[in-house]
Amino acid sequence: MIDDKIIKWLLAGDPSIQYQVNRDLLNGENESLQKTISQKGWGAKYLSLQNQNGHWGFGFYQPKWISTHYTLLDLKNLCISPKTKKIQNIIEKVLNNEMLRENDSKHNIVSEDICINGMVLNYASYFKSNENNLKSIVDYLLDNQMNDGGFNCHSTRIGAVHSSLHTTLSVLEGLFEFRIKNYTYKIQQIRKVEYEAIEFILKHKLYKSDKTGKIIKPSFTRMPYPPRWKYDILRCLDFFQYAKVPYDSRMNDALELILSKRDSNGVWKLQAKHPGKVHFEMEKPGQPSRWNTLRALRVLKHFRVL
Repeated sequence: MIDDKIIKWLLAGDPSIQYQVNRDLLNGENESLQKTISQKGWGAKYLSLQNQNGHWGFGFYQPKWISTHYTLLDLKNLCISPKTKKIQNIIEKVLNNEMLRENDSKHNIVSEDICINGMVLNYASYFKSNENNLKSIVDYLLDNQMNDGGFNCHSTRIGAVHSSLHTTLSVLEGLFEFRIKNYTYKIQQIRKVEYEAIEFILKHKLYKSDKTGKIIKPSFTRMPYPPRWKYDILRCLDFFQYAKVPYDSRMNDALELILSKRDSNGVWKLQAKHPGKVHFEMEKPGQPSRWNTLRALRVLKHFRVL
């Protein structure tokens, strides 16, 4: 059971937090509450910073965290209404060749970076983009799966031979979002790739070397928000609960680590922040975090740890 005081504290937060608490912890999705995300709080702030040309920052990818690309990812993660026309319009503008370039004879894609394409597929699918504009991205991702089941953005640059947890999770998020939004293109192949990529992550117990058992990177055990393109165990487990991945004993170390980070008040703090210019701070590092508390609680609820 989740303490009523914690639920009350969460519900005192931004409309995006309120909406997700109702949906994920109280099992009461509220469409009218979702509409308020674009009207006040963080969602409204993001929309107010959109330029007249539809972009944020200086365009698709600059400056990094305040660019159109990462702002769209943030808006998707807020669960702003997927019918928000201003957002749909700029995504279609990007996908319809404003930022696209032909990188090879097979693909017309946003970038040669596999991570970026995974993230684009994630938010473009959420905001119901035209399927024909997403097919080349799906092809590119599927064509670049590695032999170990995962993905690595360096495989198209410097010939990496082992998958990256960063890239694998970004691609998984994109492929899954595409699949659940009733698109039909290559769905069976996508299901197979999802299974293999999840198995790659599980083989690493979410954050450990499959050969030595040592932690791959200390940053994988921290819990920043927004996560951007960077991997961590809470982002991974939050995706697993969203995708309804069943419990697997190889998740235990990561689940126990998340439990150990809960403070004496029953909440989780924002442990870290990725450096760089931001539109505004949603939460401050070192302080109690509604984002981390919400995400941790819905993970623990899904895997029946609570």
